[in-house]
Amino acid sequence: MSMTTVRGAREATGRRGFLLLGAVQTTLVFTLASLAVPLPRIGAEFRLDRAELILLSAAYGLSFAGLLLLGGRLADRSGGRRVLTAGLLVFGTASALAPLAPGYGTLLAARFGQGMGAALVAPAAMTVLRALYPEPAAYGRAMATWGGLSVLGATAGNLLSGVIAAATSWRGTFGVPIAVTATALALAPRLLPATPPPGVRRPLDLPGALLATTGITLASFGLVLTDAHPWGSAPVLVPLLAGLVLLAAFGAVERRTADPLLPPDFLRDRRRALGLAAIGLTAAGTATVFVLLSLALQEQRGWSALLTSAAFAPFAVALLGAGRLAGPLIGRYGPGPVSATGLGTAAAGLGLLAATGFETSVPYAYGLLPGLVLLPAGGALSFAGAAVLATDGVPAHRAGLAGGVLNTAMELGPTVLFAALLTLGGDAVSLAAAAVLFTALSATALLHQKG
Repeated sequence: MSMTTVRGAREATGRRGFLLLGAVQTTLVFTLASLAVPLPRIGAEFRLDRAELILLSAAYGLSFAGLLLLGGRLADRSGGRRVLTAGLLVFGTASALAPLAPGYGTLLAARFGQGMGAALVAPAAMTVLRALYPEPAAYGRAMATWGGLSVLGATAGNLLSGVIAAATSWRGTFGVPIAVTATALALAPRLLPATPPPGVRRPLDLPGALLATTGITLASFGLVLTDAHPWGSAPVLVPLLAGLVLLAAFGAVERRTADPLLPPDFLRDRRRALGLAAIGLTAAGTATVFVLLSLALQEQRGWSALLTSAAFAPFAVALLGAGRLAGPLIGRYGPGPVSATGLGTAAAGLGLLAATGFETSVPYAYGLLPGLVLLPAGGALSFAGAAVLATDGVPAHRAGLAGGVLNTAMELGPTVLFAALLTLGGDAVSLAAAAVLFTALSATALLHQKG
């Protein structure tokens, strides 16, 4: 067999494996966003108050974000494909139980279970991805595409959930994660390489894992509750301050631990720090627009869930188009300039949307649509370049750690910034503030490139 034939077979196997992992990653974020549009129907069926709806909406993200660092370490310690399979089993089981939920408590538990499984799957998928593409150049090209999958998943969640809920019910939205999980479990042994654990198994940093998981979950929960309670109220301050104290203790423990869950030197690289900041900010900006626009269209304009989902169709088209351009642009200009350009473009989109204030008198076609095209186009470029920056130079034995940190930034960005932006005032002020943040980070990234 010639070397050309061997190389072609290896590339074909890599493409099939990437498609499977990409479908899984997209589905994880799809599931995060899939209840946003049909949430009012769930509230009406189970007679939920606002606080219960907020917790139901946030449950998946709380357990997902809180357990990601632990999931990343487990993937590096026990083997990526093994942890991926375990996570898919947890995620799939919870997804199958959710549509059968007879009441609020069961559905809430299922959403927490989905997040727990996702926290194992996401970093493990990046460990397997690194095994699929062991060469740095090939891995960088793969990450340029991987970076856009999260925004694609969020867009698909908002776009398709309304369509599925209108055609069936909110329970039908869980059919997507069930189908993808079953497919992934069936195909993983054939398409994904075995990733055996390292020869020397290091001890698991259990104190760090407990502090990080509890701290992130409590702090995130406190921020989520700012939507229903004032910042100075006990429901917000108690979990928020407790979470921050635990995270400070986590930082102190990590500096003294021989093999920490999150090595302090991992975040000192300036390129990685910029990449993670861009990921968190881009996720926050798109999530803010999804939530504010969905509410404005349904509550102020009286649009149905199906029509609201259709309003995001141009968003998805622009996202896919820019995503296809991201890889070649990164190959030619580098990830830093592409991410900076994406942040600037997204800032322009946010600025246009802020100028409309989502007022009912603003036409959709030439009022809202320009911003809904520029934001995803810039977001796709930003995510793609930032994903390469965040993982550049990471050794193979830390691929799970990189996946955990990257996904944590993606999860915490919307939680932290959305809560902060909503305190500033109305929709227009929140979006304008987000545009300023995007512009500032874009300028920082460009200055770093010149420096």
